[in-house]
Amino acid sequence: MRKVLRPFARADRRIVRAVSKIPAGPIDQTMRGLSAAATKGKLWFAIAGAAALVPGKPRRAALSGLLALGIASATTNLVFKTLLPRRRPAAELLPIFRFVNPQPTSSSLPSGHSASAFAFATGVATVSPTMGLALAPLAAGVAYSRVHTGAHWPSDVVIGSAIGVAAGLVVRNWFPPHEVTPETKISPITAASLEQGEGLRLVANPGSGSYTEDSIAALKRELPKLEIAELEEDKELEQVIDQALQKPGAKALAVWGGDGTVGAVAQRALAEELPLAVFPGGTFNHFARDVHSANVETVERAVQAGTALRTDIAEVSMQRAEGTETRVMLNTASVGIYPELVQRREALQQTLGKPLASIIAGLRTFAVLKPSTLKIDGKATKVWLIYLGRGRYYPRGFAPLERPVLDDGVLDIRYISARSALSRLRLLAAILTGRTEVSPVITIGTEQKLRLESVGEPFALAIDGEVIDGVHSAEFSVLPGALTVYAPPPADIE
Repeated sequence: MRKVLRPFARADRRIVRAVSKIPAGPIDQTMRGLSAAATKGKLWFAIAGAAALVPGKPRRAALSGLLALGIASATTNLVFKTLLPRRRPAAELLPIFRFVNPQPTSSSLPSGHSASAFAFATGVATVSPTMGLALAPLAAGVAYSRVHTGAHWPSDVVIGSAIGVAAGLVVRNWFPPHEVTPETKISPITAASLEQGEGLRLVANPGSGSYTEDSIAALKRELPKLEIAELEEDKELEQVIDQALQKPGAKALAVWGGDGTVGAVAQRALAEELPLAVFPGGTFNHFARDVHSANVETVERAVQAGTALRTDIAEVSMQRAEGTETRVMLNTASVGIYPELVQRREALQQTLGKPLASIIAGLRTFAVLKPSTLKIDGKATKVWLIYLGRGRYYPRGFAPLERPVLDDGVLDIRYISARSALSRLRLLAAILTGRTEVSPVITIGTEQKLRLESVGEPFALAIDGEVIDGVHSAEFSVLPGALTVYAPPPADIE
C-alpha cells in the first residue's frame, strides 16, 4: 500500500514546496481569512441564510446545500478521518508567515473544509445551476486555502472535494425539479362593445370595502349608461340579479363584490348566455386577477372595446338534506381544513411572502388537524384534506398560488392521505424539505369530473370561499370555455 501511495506523497511535497515559494503578499491574508470563515461551516451557513430570504428556487437551493454539507461533514469526520489517519504537513515545509498555528489535531485526510465547500456548492447547483456556478470559485478558494496555510496536503483537498461533490449529488433526488409554471395564456374572443356602458347591468355588493360613493361616481363618469342594482339587507342576491335583468336591452352582466358574489352572477350570466364584466371589488379578487381585471379602468376599457376571453367553469351538483343544489365554481373548492389554512396564510403573507407564509400556516394548521373519511370516485379514503382547483394551479406542490391558463379543461385535484399513523409527520417533513410534489402522502392529479361522497356524517364543502354544511355528495365537472369575460387584449397582458 505504501508503494502505491508514494507517487501521491511525492506529488504532495512538490506542490507544497511550490506553494512555499509564492512571495509574501495580500494572498496570505486572504487565504487565512477564507479558511477561518469556512471553519465549522460559518461561511456556508451565512450564504444559506441570505438565500433563504428569497422565496422559491434560492430558498430550496440553500436547503439542498446545507443538507449536502451535513452529509459531507458527517462522512468526513466520523468515517474517513477515523479510518484514514494521516499527519498534517510539517511546519518547516512552509514559510513561518504562511503556516497557521495551531493546526488541527485530527487526521489530515481528508480535508473537511474542502468536503463542506464542494458539498454546499454542488447541493445548491442541483437546484439552481446558476447559483452553484457562482459558488464554485469560492469553494475552490476555500479548498486551496487549506494547502496555502499548511493545514492539508493537496491530495487531502482533492479527496475531500470529491466527497463533497458526491454528497451534493446524493441530495439531488431529494429536491425533484418543480413543474415549470407555463406562460400566461388566454383565448381571446370578441364580446358586445358597450359604449358608455349601454346595455351593461351591474350587480353590486355595497358591503365590499372598495364600493364607495367616489368609486361609483368615477365608474358612472366613464360608463354613464350603466345600470346598477345594489344588494340590500332585506334582499337575496338572486333577487338583485333578477332586478338587474328586468329592464329590456341587457347585453352583459357585471359584478362588483367578492368571489362568492362573482360566482352567483357568473352562474346567471352563463344561464342567460351573456358576457360578464368583473370589477375587482372584493378582498382578495382571486377570479378578477386571473381574468386580468386588475383595476376598474382596465374593465371599463374592455367593456367599451368589446375585448374578452373565454374561461372554463366548473359545475358542482350537491346532494343535501334539502335536496339537490347546483352551483358554479370559479376558483377552488375544498373539504377539510384547507379554508383554515388559507386564512392563516393570507394573514401572514403580507409580512412573510406567500411561500414562507404557506409553510408556517401549514405547520400551525396540521398541529390541530383531524382526518375524515370520504369516498373519492367511489373509493373510501381517509384524508386530512381535499383541494380542487378549476384549472391547473401552480406550483404543483402543497401551496398552489397561481393559475396561468383559464381554459385547460381540467380539475386540479390534490388530497393528503391519512392512512398511516406517521402520515402527518411525513407530510410535515415534505413541507419542510420542499418535496410535497413527490411525497407519498400527497396525491396530485387532474380530471374532468370528480365525485365526493360522505361516509357516515355529511361534510362541509367550501366553494370559492363560501362554506356549505351538510353535504352528502358533490359531483364536480368542467364546462370548457363556457363563460365569456371582458378582459384586455392579449397584447396588453404580461
